[in-house]
Amino acid sequence: MYKNTFFYLMLVLQCMVLPACAQHTDISKSKTFHKMNNATASTTAHYDTATFGAGCYWCTEAQFQLLKGVLKVESGFSGGQAPNPSYKEVCTGTTGHAEVCNIYYDPTKISFDELLAAFWTCHDPTQLNKQGNDVGTQYRSVVFYHNEEQRQKATTYKQKLNEEKVFNDPVVTEISPFKAFYKAEDYHQNYFNENGSQPYCSYVIKPKVDKFKKVFNNKLK
Repeated sequence: MYKNTFFYLMLVLQCMVLPACAQHTDISKSKTFHKMNNATASTTAHYDTATFGAGCYWCTEAQFQLLKGVLKVESGFSGGQAPNPSYKEVCTGTTGHAEVCNIYYDPTKISFDELLAAFWTCHDPTQLNKQGNDVGTQYRSVVFYHNEEQRQKATTYKQKLNEEKVFNDPVVTEISPFKAFYKAEDYHQNYFNENGSQPYCSYVIKPKVDKFKKVFNNKLK
């Protein structure tokens, strides 16, 4: 995440060259995406949790908040060895944690398959330990599965995306068991909605949100 004027100016220039600062691959045209995005929701009335790391959690949160069936999104950290880490500690890249979002959802309204479709659309899963200019293991692409069904689905769809060669490069998304989630500081929560005029929000998050809305226009709240 960009903290000074130099990086903001560089970011603006990048966005002028690369419209929407988004990945080039249109995953929505693939057979695997179609299968994920049209999976039948459950008939069991309760809420489930999905935990995804897709780079900056401000971006991930802003996109998943838009989906029908998503009850709440919390930004935080998972996958490392340090208990109760702060944002500053995670930024050092020494805690082992990734920036993630805990997505609480109603499986009768949206399936885990559909959430996976959104996950692989909202970032570039072919970049190892980075997303754009955010570099480090804390920005890795990762699915932390909560049960065997989530593990199987994430693994199967990742394999199919690679077999279908949906992306120019292989999907490198980590698929690991969920162990713990540490919620980030309050100022990180609902960040885009409360800080939309900030340069990072305007030049990075908003273009991603706009693209996300177009792909999932029939699934928005």
